[in-house]
Order: sequence, then C-alpha cells, then structure tokens
Amino acid sequence: MSRNVKFSAALVAAFFAVVALAVVLVGRAGSDPTAGPEGDELAAAPVVRENSHRLSSASDGRVTLVEFLDFECEACGAAYPFVEQLREDYADRVTFVARYFPLPGHANAENAALAVEASARQGAFEAMYQRMFETQAEWGEQQTSKADLFRTFAEDLGLDMAAYDEAVADPATLERVQQDISDGLALGVQGTPTFFLDGEMIAPASPDEFRALIDAALEG
Repeated sequence: MSRNVKFSAALVAAFFAVVALAVVLVGRAGSDPTAGPEGDELAAAPVVRENSHRLSSASDGRVTLVEFLDFECEACGAAYPFVEQLREDYADRVTFVARYFPLPGHANAENAALAVEASARQGAFEAMYQRMFETQAEWGEQQTSKADLFRTFAEDLGLDMAAYDEAVADPATLERVQQDISDGLALGVQGTPTFFLDGEMIAPASPDEFRALIDAALEG
C-alpha cells in the first residue's frame, strides 16, 4: 500500500454521501436468494465471526473496523483506496475485517464474492480482494457473467486452478458468502459500503470524521 493513495474529489464526495446515509437502497422485490434466518438467530448475528476475513490484525485486538462490501459497488470501489490508506496509517493498531454483501442488483457481485472466497481457501483472500477493486471498471455494471474473467485473476495469482474450480463449485463456498449476507441483514445493513467500528454502525460524513472516530476508539 502506498502512503500517497489518492482518489478524485468526486469519488470522495460520492463515497461519503453513501456512508453518511449508511445505505445504498436496493430493491429486493420477489424471492431473494440472499435472505437469511429469522427471529432469535438474526438478533444474535455477530459483527465479526471467527471465520471472518481479516485484512490486518492489531496486536492488542482492541479496535476493529468491519466493512460489509460488494465488489461491484462503485461506492465500495471509491472507498477501497481510502480503506487501504487507513490500513497503512493504523497498521498494528486497528484490525480491519472485510465481509461479503453482494447486492441483488449487481449481476456479478456474487460471482466476485465466490471467486474471492475460493481464493481465500488458498490463502489469497487479500490478493483477490485487491484485484477485484483494482479491475472493477473493467467488469462492473455488466449483465454477462464474468466468472471466466475472475478465473483468469486466480491464474494470474498462481493459484491451484483445479482447487479453485472445485471451491467455486462447492455449495459451502456460496454458504460462506450467504452467512455474511445474513449477518449483515440482521445487523441492519441495507447497502454497501457499511462500516462497523467496535460493533457499532458508523456513518462519518468526511475522511476527517472517519479518522476521528477511529482515534477516539483507540483512546477509549
């Protein structure tokens, strides 16, 4: 990660407008395959599970920032360089967790999540996570499946392709993605990106406010 990561003022404004609202409203008419459990199970959904993917881990484990994200979401793409900068600035002090929340309105969001989760089985979660956001403009907002393109990303990363293909086809991989979705819905996530700091949903309106919230958590 570069300390000088920059992104346009327009993307910054768009990203924080979304975060301030805490949702990107998406129609969920009809049968929703991402629907999760109900009742007490939903109420007990954790912000972070033992198997949640940690991009960075703080040595003391006191402060944790969780992002529910969609790899096809433009606001998540705008957030990505900012989150990478936060990871550098707060290295070893904040644990950063990424959780899947592919939105029904994005044709390849679930395919992307499956590709990332399949890569995670070979220890390449972060590498594929980064590749998805770095290439989002090439494949996002398209209605045809990009699963084959995502497979080439796995090849580029040097993964065992037989194992990758098996993982993508394994129902357990989709179940792992859907677990994050179910937890997110239970926690009130309605869109992406949605952030939780130490278990509380946050809606900072600017980069400075975002950093101030993290600083306050570290000082608490």
